[in-house]
Amino acid sequence: MDPIRLTRRLVDIESITGNEGAVGAELYEELVRLGYTTHKMPVAHERFNVVATLDDVPPQVVFSTHMDTVPPFIPSSEDHDSIYGRGSCDAKGIIAAQIAACQRLRKEGAAVGMLFLVGEERDAIGAKMANQNPLACRFLINGEPTENKIAVASKGSLRVLLTARGRMAHSAYPELGESAIEKLLVALERVRAIELPHNPEIGPCTLNIGIIEGGRAANVIPDHARAELFYRLVGPSETLRSQIMQQVEGLAEAEFAPETRFMKLRTVPGIEAMVAKFTTDVPWLTNWGTPVLIGPGSIHVAHTEREHIAKKQLHEAVDLYCSIARQLLGS
Repeated sequence: MDPIRLTRRLVDIESITGNEGAVGAELYEELVRLGYTTHKMPVAHERFNVVATLDDVPPQVVFSTHMDTVPPFIPSSEDHDSIYGRGSCDAKGIIAAQIAACQRLRKEGAAVGMLFLVGEERDAIGAKMANQNPLACRFLINGEPTENKIAVASKGSLRVLLTARGRMAHSAYPELGESAIEKLLVALERVRAIELPHNPEIGPCTLNIGIIEGGRAANVIPDHARAELFYRLVGPSETLRSQIMQQVEGLAEAEFAPETRFMKLRTVPGIEAMVAKFTTDVPWLTNWGTPVLIGPGSIHVAHTEREHIAKKQLHEAVDLYCSIARQLLGS
């Protein structure tokens, strides 16, 4: 099986989150053709995960990553060194490398399986459904673009919605109104002043104010304003949540979306380590064994117009995945 050809085939199937059906069907047919016992795990609205195992032995190591991509769709292309296109490194090249590794490992009699998921780029709905239907595996090797370095941890995430309310008035008479935007600005300054946690092994918690919106017109005192904040967590969030609530009290309401937990991860000797500053499906797959996080490609080009994966790194990932699985199975 040629991982370069398979990567291009998968990239050329549009699978923006919510529209993973076609790429899931392609993977299902490919895995059936390769002789795996393959199932479509229903998720929601005709979306499904793809699960592949071997008939004769339950999997002890399961390889996993996601099928969905961020928009826009970008078809594949290649040059001598790299494959380009949406999903080339995040994460369709990883899917191809994992299938190629499983092909090699099954010839050695290794008990392997695969789990390919929907929804990672938005709400991890595929991982959450899979966690309700786990296989009795010991290890989960999850793929994300880490440049073939093994992650010692992955940061968590916390989304916060701040909503400020005011009273409309003619802008010539501001004393008759109450500006929601001014209240929100004060709230944001107070939130930005919070000293964020720093994990000596992992680094700092970070904040991004991603969206600010509100108001009616330039000559109207605004009666509403909102901001969306995104934190990258390096530990539990309870203290941070409490601090945010205290800082915005009397100015805005704070709503917290379900967080993705910070995770420490299993490593193996002999592989360069890194910290994944991004979130993955791993925190939602706690019933799938001890997690390992590694994959070809760079997160720095994922989600960009020039997303790509080096062919050399793709082939190296197949070797790495096999080596890691052997070490885990022998532990």
